Amino acid sequence: MSRIGKKLIEIPVGVTATMDGGVFKVVGIKGELKLEISREIVVDIKDGKILVSTKKETASGKSGAMWGLYRALIANMVTGVSKGFEKKLEIEGVGFKAVVTGDELVMNLGFVNQVKIKKPEGINFLVEKNLVTVSGISKEAVGQIAAQIRATKKAEPYKGKGIKYQGEKIRRKEGKKVVATKK
Repeated sequence: MSRIGKKLIEIPVGVTATMDGGVFKVVGIKGELKLEISREIVVDIKDGKILVSTKKETASGKSGAMWGLYRALIANMVTGVSKGFEKKLEIEGVGFKAVVTGDELVMNLGFVNQVKIKKPEGINFLVEKNLVTVSGISKEAVGQIAAQIRATKKAEPYKGKGIKYQGEKIRRKEGKKVVATKK
């Protein structure tokens, strides 16, 4: 039995959820998301609540794992179309900066060339001083783009220069020590 799968999902005001064939669709203030549902999973929408369950229990446990997965995905979709998701990244280092030009995030990170990341559909970039905010309605897309931005120049452990998530702690290493030689 899935503990996560058993929980009901509340549908907020202004959000409509529909199940058509094998496709679950959520429409809200911020936009619209669709998800193809597996044949082993049943989605019931009643009285402003969504209940996710399985058609049959199998000995392999695969349907139980998928039950919890689909419940989490649907809950993230409902939250995304009503509130949205965002990730904040900090850029640290002398001369390191980011600027949004058109549909690209252009970053100077100490490389010979500028790093350019194209904005996918449904994602927005906002840059304030050394803070880059990635926002959108899909939790998966926001997390993926934030991870791509961070991967361009991860914060290094000696001085902490690079890109890190806001609030992330970088474990610092001690530099090499100079030891006097004995005669």
